[in-house]
Amino acid sequence: MVGRLCISLLLLAALCSLSRAAAAGPGAYSPDRFPEDSLARVTAERNRRLYDSIRSKTSRHAVPRLLYRWLFVRPTPDTTRNGRVLDESRALARYEGKTIGNITIERRQVFDPDGNWFERTGNRVHALTAERVVRRDLLFRPGDRFDPQLVVRNKQLLRSRRYISRVDVDVRPDTLDTTRVDLVIRTRDSWTITVDGDVRSEGRTMLAVVDANILGSGNMLRLNTNFSRKDFSYGGNMVEYEIPNVLGTFYTAEFAAGRDFYNSTLDMKLSKEFLRPTDYEVGARYSDLKFKQYMIEQDTSLLVKERNFDLWGGYSHFLRSAGSSIFFTGHYNYRRFLRRPDGVSATHHPALHDQDLLLFGAGLYREKFLTANLIYGFGSDEYLATGYKAEVVSGYRWGEFGDEIYLGLNYMTGGFRSVGYIMGGLSLGSYVDCRSGAWNRNAVDVDLRWFSNLFLLRRSRMRQFLMLNYTQGWNRGSGNDESIRFTRRNGLQALDEQVIGTSRAVLNTETVFFTPWQPLGFRIAFFGFADFGSIGYSPNIFRNDFFASLGGGLRIKNERLIFNTIQIRLGVAFGKNGLVGSQYFRLSNSTRLEQYRYRPSGPQPIGFE
Repeated sequence: MVGRLCISLLLLAALCSLSRAAAAGPGAYSPDRFPEDSLARVTAERNRRLYDSIRSKTSRHAVPRLLYRWLFVRPTPDTTRNGRVLDESRALARYEGKTIGNITIERRQVFDPDGNWFERTGNRVHALTAERVVRRDLLFRPGDRFDPQLVVRNKQLLRSRRYISRVDVDVRPDTLDTTRVDLVIRTRDSWTITVDGDVRSEGRTMLAVVDANILGSGNMLRLNTNFSRKDFSYGGNMVEYEIPNVLGTFYTAEFAAGRDFYNSTLDMKLSKEFLRPTDYEVGARYSDLKFKQYMIEQDTSLLVKERNFDLWGGYSHFLRSAGSSIFFTGHYNYRRFLRRPDGVSATHHPALHDQDLLLFGAGLYREKFLTANLIYGFGSDEYLATGYKAEVVSGYRWGEFGDEIYLGLNYMTGGFRSVGYIMGGLSLGSYVDCRSGAWNRNAVDVDLRWFSNLFLLRRSRMRQFLMLNYTQGWNRGSGNDESIRFTRRNGLQALDEQVIGTSRAVLNTETVFFTPWQPLGFRIAFFGFADFGSIGYSPNIFRNDFFASLGGGLRIKNERLIFNTIQIRLGVAFGKNGLVGSQYFRLSNSTRLEQYRYRPSGPQPIGFE
């Protein structure tokens, strides 16, 4: 009763928030709604003078100068005004249909050439991305018709490369030929050499060296070494290598091999994704893996060794009348287990069955990126996809304990509306036994996510976030992947309990205040959250275990420092009978980053995490 009352009150509060957002109207994203904040300008100017003074004074002595160079960076100016959503293709619409003439590539180093000694040294050490690497990533050539949507899509592709931090496209009309435009593409490199580490259970430790742009080629090399903290015994090495665009074909080649104590990996993949509205995708992957698999119902990890071969492909064609692309995809998976836990049967550990699976998918999709800010970050550009994908999936599974037909349905859509950004998704999947006709391992997943327009509260900006997920399974087996639990994405922030079931409902709410305060240049945002969840084996979510978590915290970011956003969170969790296991305090250096995608990939069966 208490759980039902809490969820009802929260749903009512969410509806009230939506009503207030709707009252704000579509103009809520316009920066003209917010008055000019003279105090903020004064504060920013005071902070600038402070840091210029620190830089001047530390430059007089070697040790302070070295500390400054390691801790401070030049801030990146915001390119999107607070609260505004930009459609970059609209600014380029006046050039649509013109012929592309010369394409000039201008590359810039990671740091400004007139920077401090550390920045100048970094530029000398860093291998600038080769011009041919940038040019081979272009989706258009001289002589092609200028397409604003394709140019924006290409900017997104270039920005997705780990070795590129910024991309600008300058369109210059030809003064002698009005039907022709020249393009200047400016890129700025990212610093791509880094180290990584991980401290794991059982004393295992990993150290890694990564270069995501070897000699300016755009290729990535990662070397891992593993050892035990207890006795410093050797645990094996791992090497990973990636070529993001093989010979300008837009195929990505990936290779990984090595050993990590009892884990071993051999993984090879060659693939190409859908990039244009009319395009094709194709891929092949071979993997031979040995790893410890977490068995959720037994709350333990057991050794598994499996061999996989995947082959997939697809074709999409843009329908101008519908403004969408129709697509057809196929996927074949060969899987054999060389080692697995005892007791595997027709209904126990079905995820560990040997199989040959052939799936086909068909549907429609549309995808477009818009630029915004003050959503998950503090002012830098954030790119959110709008569009939809509707897909029907069907296929046949030759299983170790019998053959089955698979049927599935996926639909997701999202975009900016007058009340903010709304995304919704629905997935259904089921196997049909060919001998008995029974429907087995059924699953349905509903996902709704919303964040409000940016509101002005005195001198602060505020956004409201709402996330609802419902997952239900029936006619499930037992063992691995046949139950679900609360996860980081679909769970309660402060809950520290392992609870499983076949039915899960989660409602997350978060309110974020972006304050105008910038003490010493630190941007501050306060947030409060209330999470509610139900999990168990009953289809009626009100009969299952109910949990709630409440809390808040702050996020701090200084654009002049090299550190990521620092998040401090306090929280407490409750169950039906009072307090339960809680993560009362958490300090982290990153925040959630949502990225929605609507373009299709090889069809996959729907199941539990």
